[in-house]
Amino acid sequence: MLISFLFFMLVVLGVGLASALRSRGTNDDYYLASRSVSPALVGLSAVATNNSGYMFIGVIGFTYTTGLAAIWLMVGWILGDFLASLVAHRKLREAAERTQQLSFAGVLSCWLGPEQRSVRTIAALLTIAFLGAYAGAQISAGGKALHALFGWQLHTGAMLVAVLVATYCLAGGIRASIWTDAIQSFIMLVSMGLLLITAIDRLGGVDAAIVRLDSVPNYLNWFPPDLIVPGATGMGLFVLGWLFAGLSVLGQPHIMIRFMALEQPSGLSQARVWYYSFFLLFYSMATAVGLLSRIYLPELGNLDPELALPQMAQMLLSPALVGLILAGIFAATMSTADSLLLSCSSALTHDLAPVASRALWKSKLATLMFTAMALVIAITGPTSVFTLVILAWSTLASAFAPLLIVYALKGRPPELLALTMMITGPLVALTWRYFDLHQHIYEGMPGILAGLLTFCVGTYLTTAIAHSDPTARPKRLPSKQRA
Repeated sequence: MLISFLFFMLVVLGVGLASALRSRGTNDDYYLASRSVSPALVGLSAVATNNSGYMFIGVIGFTYTTGLAAIWLMVGWILGDFLASLVAHRKLREAAERTQQLSFAGVLSCWLGPEQRSVRTIAALLTIAFLGAYAGAQISAGGKALHALFGWQLHTGAMLVAVLVATYCLAGGIRASIWTDAIQSFIMLVSMGLLLITAIDRLGGVDAAIVRLDSVPNYLNWFPPDLIVPGATGMGLFVLGWLFAGLSVLGQPHIMIRFMALEQPSGLSQARVWYYSFFLLFYSMATAVGLLSRIYLPELGNLDPELALPQMAQMLLSPALVGLILAGIFAATMSTADSLLLSCSSALTHDLAPVASRALWKSKLATLMFTAMALVIAITGPTSVFTLVILAWSTLASAFAPLLIVYALKGRPPELLALTMMITGPLVALTWRYFDLHQHIYEGMPGILAGLLTFCVGTYLTTAIAHSDPTARPKRLPSKQRA
């Protein structure tokens, strides 16, 4: 088992280190791969980054607890993600080239022309705070996997993820991240598919598996019992909430940066095919494995459901194949953790630091520093990967998604209004979570809507003041001067 796991990890590490051969030694190459990434690599990298340790650990644990109704999370999430792609991805890639910025915050702050400095600063601070926590969750997921399979201390696996990620990120920057993501996406797909096929076969086929699942009370119920409104109406609200979770991808700097690195905006359609083909297949298999884990591990509900996948693998597969599953979990965590750390690094070195201090060695030092910070969060932070990921995901979405949507739809908010949107959304989302309303509706939904509403109200008030105050209107020149 250990030999198999180490073999696949060495393959990933080798690919990451090999990317250094293509390095141009510039910050533009370190953070955006010189905007030269092919559509296939962008699609595979973005989806591997999205389908993180959260998918292997968090979603399977959530499905174990919730049952068939968890499928609505998948439906809402993928549909929302697809709508986000139609609205903003091409506009973002074009803006990245127009502004020549290397960070997500930089593009947002320069979208309309002159830099909006306060927007850039707040965006960078939010990125560092919440992507740092997000990275901690990914590293924690790796620690949980090793704990379940080898009995190692949680911090041992976390340290292994941190060392591997830091090693190849320092060597090749985002190019290393993207190249390893492509390899990791196939490891993830094969490992999840292998476990699903084996689990169904051991139960006697698909029909027999369904019979066993149906024997668990209310487990195949399409409607969760704790909906805020019973029945189909409550389910509609549940799906709508998770549709906003998918739409929230617009607020995730570590994913959006992949589309900024695309070689040509015209390649977006091809990247989208790679992205959604993998996304739908992998998420479906993860949900199915989560359901079947309830049959194989009925006692796990009293312990930690997020350990379902590694324990199920150990029960059903040979040691060498369990090593492959563990490699899949690690691949998922690393494919996201590296992106998160690079985004934090660019936020510090290119959004908060002065222009004169943007040396490449400082960018690499920042990457190393944030790796250490994420490791501390993984060891000392909350135990639930699902909870920590959703908290970071929803807060960043509430801050950035409304602004990106407005820009993509050709809105032109002044700096004060843009800043207000970025602050209002997260405050609403965090308040929603504080009162436990997120148990019924994903908190990113009210957060994003609050940001969009802030733009509408601010635009209306600005227009109303301009019309009511004659001194605020531009004076009409005589006809000769107009001519």
